[in-house]
Parts: sequence; structure tokens; C-alpha cells
Amino acid sequence: MTASPLFAEGETLWSPHVRANPFPLYKRMREEHPAALITDPQLGLQFWLMTRYKDTVELTRDPRLTQDPTQLPEDVRQRFFGQTLKSLNRHLLTVDPPDHSRMRSLVSKAFTPRRVEELRPRVTALCSELLEGLVARGSADFIEEFAFPLPIIVISELLGIPTEDRLRFRQWTQAFFAPPSQGAREKVREASEHFFKYLEAFLTLRREQPREDLTSALIAAEEQGDRLSAAELMSLIFLMLVAGYETTANLLGNGLLELLRHPEQLQRLREARSLIPSAVEEMLRYCGPSEVSILRFAKEDLELHGRHIKAHEALRVNFLSADRDSEQFADPDRFDVGRTPNKHVGFGNGIHFCLGAPLARLEATITFELLLERLPRLRLAVPPEKLAWRSSAQARGLVSLPLEF
Repeated sequence: MTASPLFAEGETLWSPHVRANPFPLYKRMREEHPAALITDPQLGLQFWLMTRYKDTVELTRDPRLTQDPTQLPEDVRQRFFGQTLKSLNRHLLTVDPPDHSRMRSLVSKAFTPRRVEELRPRVTALCSELLEGLVARGSADFIEEFAFPLPIIVISELLGIPTEDRLRFRQWTQAFFAPPSQGAREKVREASEHFFKYLEAFLTLRREQPREDLTSALIAAEEQGDRLSAAELMSLIFLMLVAGYETTANLLGNGLLELLRHPEQLQRLREARSLIPSAVEEMLRYCGPSEVSILRFAKEDLELHGRHIKAHEALRVNFLSADRDSEQFADPDRFDVGRTPNKHVGFGNGIHFCLGAPLARLEATITFELLLERLPRLRLAVPPEKLAWRSSAQARGLVSLPLEF
């Protein structure tokens, strides 16, 4: 039997109704098109999209794939990455072992579980302060007034970024998660240029005036044996700034929406606060903030689900789809704050598993603890179907989340 076409006429992965609810499409892809060739409608670039859980887990560990653009022929690199600044492209998501192992080991020594846990009082205080502002007004856009400010402040303080510089990062970051368009590549180049100039000056200052922050710790580690190059250090700070708040902000917004859409699960949490860590894990699975991975490239010809993937062709795995795969999860379309087991891939998988996962979990756990404690009459200010979703197929999140208390 011939599989039905992947998309309806005029439909793409970036169509508004797909962004609002991609799960029916992903279910059909898992069943009929587990290795689907997707075409970027504006740039004309193609990549293979893998949607099954088993493939996601296996391919994120497959040595036949690379995430390192320097391993690609020049024509392939130019086609996919253009003139994006190389100085910001040597971080944990764009290198393979042994460089990846060296860099992750170094960052792990500076970004320790103890350092994350020491942030608990500060994160709690920030959450309280932000919530007080919301309660005083009686209504709010949770995304703009809480979900984005909280992680921006936390990651900026962790890295030692001055208060007055924080808001500009969000504007620059939007370019990296924008939908396909004719001007998208130029906007990415411009944002990279802004980031590069800022970080160059910031790191120069921190070398001259070290402080008790993560940036100074990474600089100190770099200088003890030159284990991090200048480009690697700058790229790592860039990655932490971009990923350090984008993922968490979307996790908070997506997770709160699902609690409000599932009042029986919200009540369950109110009656058993000990389930909040489990609820955060279910949010990561059911409505995770990371939809499709960054690009991987085949080092050699591959055969996957009867499809021939040629050397140097691009491939992405779909975390959001994988976490709704019935082969891995019982009743996968049910939101269950007490789900166990719950071996999701909401933070990725393999060597590229999100380094900031403990910090995101800490911020989410504290947020939902305080929301349940201080906002007993929390409700949506608009019907769920009226909410707008961001147009990115890489990071899944809401444009806004209007609330009433």
C-alpha cells in the first residue's frame, strides 16, 4: 500500500495550524513516514526528519552522524550555514568527540550541581518578586511578565551579565528561532555579529576584572593549560545565554497551559505538592520546549526505514514526536503528572543532553510550587484555542499566555 502524502496542499511544518497542534501530523509521520524528507519552503533546503522514539534515541548516539559543520564539504557548509560567524559555532552542540568530551568535562567542572543548588534561594526570591507583581495587577501575560524574565535574570546573574544588557539578548535570540523566510539567514548573521561584538568586549572585561561568576570560572579553566580556545569559550557563553532562558521560558509557559487545560491534574498537584517534580518531567514529555533537534549530517550513506540518505545530507530528530510514541509510552496523549516510568527526551539524548537541565528543572519546580501556593484562583483569560504559538519548528512555545487570578 502506498503511503498518503505527508502534507496537504499548501501545508508545511511551519503552517499556523500545525504549529498550534503538530501532534496529529507527527502521529501520522511515525506510522507512515518515519523518515520524512522535509523541504524548507523559503530557502529550498532539505533535511530528513525522524519522528519515532527508538530512532531519536539511537541516532543521537550514532557515530555515523556529525553535528560539526567543519566536517562538511565547503559547498554543503555554505548552503546550510552561509556566513554565520564561526566564532560562535564551536560549542557543545556543534562539535563531536574528542573535542566535545573535553569541552563538556571542562564546563561540568565549572557548572556543578552544587553551583546550581546554591541558586535555589535566589530563584525562589525572584519567583516571589515576579509573582507579587502579577498578583497586584490581577491579570498578566505569563510569558512576557514571568516565563521570560525569570530565566533571563537567572542565567545572566549566573554568568555575570550586567542588568542593563539582558533585554537585548532576547531580541538577538529570536533570529535563531525564526521560521523560514527569505531574510532569515541575514537576520541570523546580524544577530551573530551583535552577539560576537558584545561577548568579545564582555570576556575582555572579565579577564581583567574576574568575579565570582560562571564566566570567570570558565576563563580560569581556560587559562590553566589552554583547554578552551578563545572561540570555544565565546561559543559556550553564547550557547548558555541562548539556551539558558529559551528552553526554560517555553517549559514554564507550555507546562502551565497544560495544567490549566487539565484541571483534574492541577487539583491533583494542589492536593499532593510532592508530585511537582514528576509533573515537570511530564511537561517535558507531553509539551516539551524542544521540538526538533539542530542539524546533523550523515558521514556516509545510510538506509533508514527503506529511505536512502546520502553522505552529507542533513537530518533532524523530533523530540516532541518521540515523546508521544506509543511504542515507548502507555497512553502517550494523556497528560499525567504522576506518570512513571517517564524516560522522555525532552532535554535531548546522548552526549548532547542539555547541560542546563538541572537549572531548568530547579526553576520550573520552584515556579510551580509558588504558583500553586499563591494563586489559588489562577485561570486562563482567553479560550485555549485563541492562544498563538510561535512559528519556530525548533523551539515550541507560546507567543503569550493571558491569565487572570
